[in-house]
Amino acid sequence: MGVNPLSEDRFPNKIFSTLFRILPADLLIAGICLVIGIIAIYLPLQDATPVRVILVLPILLFIPGYSVIAALFPKDGDIDLIERFVLSFGVSIAIIPLIGLGLNFTPWGIRLEPLVVAITLFTFLMIIAAQYTRSLVPYEERFRISFFGAVKGISQGLFPQKTGRLDQVLNGVLVLAILVAIGTGVYVLSVPREGERFTEFFILGTNQSAADYPDRILTGQNYPLSVGVGNHEYRNVRYTIETWMMQTEFDNTTNTSRIVAMDPQDRVLLSLGHNQSTIVPYTLSVNSTKYNRIEFLLFDENVPGFEVRGSDRINASYRNLHVIFIAEVPETYQVPDKIEQVIITS
Repeated sequence: MGVNPLSEDRFPNKIFSTLFRILPADLLIAGICLVIGIIAIYLPLQDATPVRVILVLPILLFIPGYSVIAALFPKDGDIDLIERFVLSFGVSIAIIPLIGLGLNFTPWGIRLEPLVVAITLFTFLMIIAAQYTRSLVPYEERFRISFFGAVKGISQGLFPQKTGRLDQVLNGVLVLAILVAIGTGVYVLSVPREGERFTEFFILGTNQSAADYPDRILTGQNYPLSVGVGNHEYRNVRYTIETWMMQTEFDNTTNTSRIVAMDPQDRVLLSLGHNQSTIVPYTLSVNSTKYNRIEFLLFDENVPGFEVRGSDRINASYRNLHVIFIAEVPETYQVPDKIEQVIITS
């Protein structure tokens, strides 16, 4: 006798039958969709692809609200199916901004990982709450859903038979409006508008923070810094970073600084794609006390020749940063007056 491939003795069927005994079908499907959406967020796919949008959109527009509605209305006759689905969309749209607002007052802030964790914990807690509230209701009165029952319930809710033609037309317009809204949301997320085009350019101090820049340095000694570049130009850009050691003087009459000497130090070439960033280590060291400023110049594809110097070169750069310091000569080593001779014998 052959074995039925759909027999509950098979291992996968045992798993699903156990899960459906623990959770109702709708809550189990909501949890599975949530897990799939979270996995889609971290899949190595191109940002905002249609597949990712389709998998992630329910997490933002439906599943959190559905779990809340399921916890609040455990009985089958509390609300009809179409109201349950419409309220799920509305509650989800209200909950997600509130979660983001709460994260704004936490040390984690509104970032991807804390937002994903918060939405996941909230939804799973609501699914557990929904299962608990349903367990308090007699089994025959609990809300249950099936695919064909859902289609029939939505169809009867939108197009009841005992209504006039005007009501049916209005319901049809409502369905069309919902479909257009969902399609518009998918399009906006899949094809995002280009924002402001800009490039980040920053200097980090010794502790990899925007502080602790050396203001007094000794000639011949090394002071570690880092220079960061972030591309948000919506295209690949080939950058050039130049460092120039400068001697400047401050004019009290005009309240401006004047460049007395300007000597090139280093040049770094790098290419970054859109939304890519890099941090380049740099060691600050001077060999003369005449220098009191180091200038970091960032160029895109347009790099002028070395005949362009001084303020003209700074103005020709795409971005520029500088660190002002006082260079000092280290104290010379003092030879002791008396040198003791130490003899080591074996």
